Amino acid sequence: MVAVAAAPFLGCGHRAQPHRPLTAPLDPAPPIAAPACPPDAAPSRRYAVPSTALSERAARAALAAHFAPHQIAGHLAHHSAEDVWQYGVRHDASGRLAQYKPREELANAQLTCQFVIPSDDVWPAALADLGANCPLGLWVRGHEQLPELTAHAVAVTGNRAATAQALTRTQAFAAAVAEAGHTVTATLAYGVDSTAHRAAARAGLATLAVLPRGLDHAHPHDHAQLLSSIPASGGTVVSLFRPGAPASGATLRASAALLAALVRAVVLVEALDHAEAAMHTAEVAADLNRPVLVPPPTDEMRADGSLRLLAEQRAVLVPDPAHALAALR
Repeated sequence: MVAVAAAPFLGCGHRAQPHRPLTAPLDPAPPIAAPACPPDAAPSRRYAVPSTALSERAARAALAAHFAPHQIAGHLAHHSAEDVWQYGVRHDASGRLAQYKPREELANAQLTCQFVIPSDDVWPAALADLGANCPLGLWVRGHEQLPELTAHAVAVTGNRAATAQALTRTQAFAAAVAEAGHTVTATLAYGVDSTAHRAAARAGLATLAVLPRGLDHAHPHDHAQLLSSIPASGGTVVSLFRPGAPASGATLRASAALLAALVRAVVLVEALDHAEAAMHTAEVAADLNRPVLVPPPTDEMRADGSLRLLAEQRAVLVPDPAHALAALR
């Protein structure tokens, strides 16, 4: 990959003045096949935009399909997404970018998935904390009340192969967090995360889910019903990845960082040190100065990651849900 010329990153969607010529070639990542989302819902009028605004939205979606944010953050600090995309097309020796049709791809995907960009009123301002890794946009499915859901979002995450005691504790913490007015936020993973969504749903409260793949399928696949139930009950599902993009180790890590940035705190119920997604969420949250709250482990061998964060003073012990809520005030 050719390094992008260094330029000050001004946060999500902001550009410095004046525009300056692009001088560094952009190396595209391998393209991902992207079939359109299944047409199971009407497009949201909230994201209907004039044709003059579509080029920036379509260009950001196209850039997000081929580049990691940090690869082009320097360019976007001084140029529109459309300018950066057109420059990339002109200088892509492989011709892959020229074959990609940004407007058509976006139109197909937005049959069911909205692509939200930093200039939208609903864009989560907290994502600016990611700096050069601030997403180019977010794919959104469901009731796109992102400001309302993220204003008090709290992640509840942990092991996929969680112990029975950890799942019981997850239910208690997630229900308490939701009933106190916070948005339970998690992946759809087995174990702690999916249990947290279901606990909040039983309390009749909406949740926010972060997926490591395109929103046309659940991850894991057999949580498709859970995926559908979240927007149906007033919640939202978001992803960094366009429809058709599969999950991988890289997308899991990127989504874990997104989860950390979207929330104001993380409840790490139980996490093995090699539980990559949950631990990455907790560690990124700590780096972003989000509180990481750890209930007392019921099985120290299954919570060595949680215990390490406590020992490093990067997490706070919360004996019960009441203490967690007090820490969130």
